[in-house]
Amino acid sequence: MLSQEDNDILTQVGPGTKMGELLRRFWMPALLEREIPEPDSPPVKVRILGEDLVAFKDTDGRVGILDNFCPHRLAPMHLGRNEKCGLTCIYHGWKFDVEGNCVDMPNETPEKEFSSKVRMKAYPSVIRGGVIWVYMGPEEKISKPPELEWSRLPEGQCYATKRLQQNNWAQAVEGGIDSSHISFLHSRNMDKQPDADKKIPINKYHQDGHPVVHVEETDYGMRIGGRRKAEEDSYYWRFTQFLVPFYTMIAPVGNFEDSRNEPYNGHAWVPIDDENTWTWSFGANPHRAYTEQELSDLGGDEGMWGPVDDNFRPVHNMDNNYHQDRELQKEGNYSGIQGIPNQDAAVQEGMGPIVDRTKEHLGSADLAIINFRKRLIQMAKDLADGKEPEAANQGNWYNIRSVAIVLDKEADVDEGAGDLFAGGEIRSAAE
Repeated sequence: MLSQEDNDILTQVGPGTKMGELLRRFWMPALLEREIPEPDSPPVKVRILGEDLVAFKDTDGRVGILDNFCPHRLAPMHLGRNEKCGLTCIYHGWKFDVEGNCVDMPNETPEKEFSSKVRMKAYPSVIRGGVIWVYMGPEEKISKPPELEWSRLPEGQCYATKRLQQNNWAQAVEGGIDSSHISFLHSRNMDKQPDADKKIPINKYHQDGHPVVHVEETDYGMRIGGRRKAEEDSYYWRFTQFLVPFYTMIAPVGNFEDSRNEPYNGHAWVPIDDENTWTWSFGANPHRAYTEQELSDLGGDEGMWGPVDDNFRPVHNMDNNYHQDRELQKEGNYSGIQGIPNQDAAVQEGMGPIVDRTKEHLGSADLAIINFRKRLIQMAKDLADGKEPEAANQGNWYNIRSVAIVLDKEADVDEGAGDLFAGGEIRSAAE
């Protein structure tokens, strides 16, 4: 369990909070590129870390992410006109470029206008992997975005999507690094038979419901190994990567003997504010392009991480009890809820917007969660004391993969899986 003070540090992300200031040192996924698909398309509201922003793509194709309130009378800029290389407030016509400079003040006479003295808050952005990334920290601390492999793969070999989750970012991350829950929450048949549709031997997840959790601290975060019994002489190892401050990479599910040629998935949990989170999901296939059917099944608003509505709110949500089906639950779906992300959201949102960690009773299977909390809270405290997070300036540390592998019980894990963790050659990305 945590003290109330540490729980507050972990969960509060607004401007001036310890965790909020730490997260602002890192580049974050802000919105999908398709949300502002072309020059002069309608601007879009964006809320991150408790700040209300607006994103737009100007006439020249440059992306701007600005404060959503006009500095004149604080009218909402997402209602503005996006045209002629700037975003214009519809209240009095004040216009701003992607850097936040006021370029027109038409309600003032020429001798009275003072546009050169007015500037909106503007945050740097880049486009990678179909995602618009934003940096919200001090200008003098900015570095290159993380070299996550999926964000650098050619179009067709990666996808990204997002969905709204109505709880604090930290409890969502904790669900992502929890290895033992997959044997229960995501179990789809009680007799532990293979999944005929996907040809995945589900029994290797479920036959050992109490994995031995190994956590290795790394420069970029943690390598979390969940060791389960496979055959009599072997273990099934499932390694999840946690990359500070909120990224995870999920071990591939396909060829359990060796996952080096398998695609993998992952998440980023970007705080909207203290009580809401953008759950980003991504996929990477470093070896070949996804087929159209695979992209349809995985990405998009109706794929594996959906379905979501036009505002990216899941169709299965707390208002309809996630469409839990008690008959389906009796027939073999452990939770009675369809879809892995909906199962996760049901338990994470059900804890309340901010879980009270002073009441928990953690066990050995929660080792990764304990380490996550210690790591992030200490990083936030260190920054408050003047120590900058080194990982924010080392984008190459993020060029790694997750791994699933079956090894002999006597095998050395580092020798058997070590070379599988490295990501591919770093390619240049359009920025």
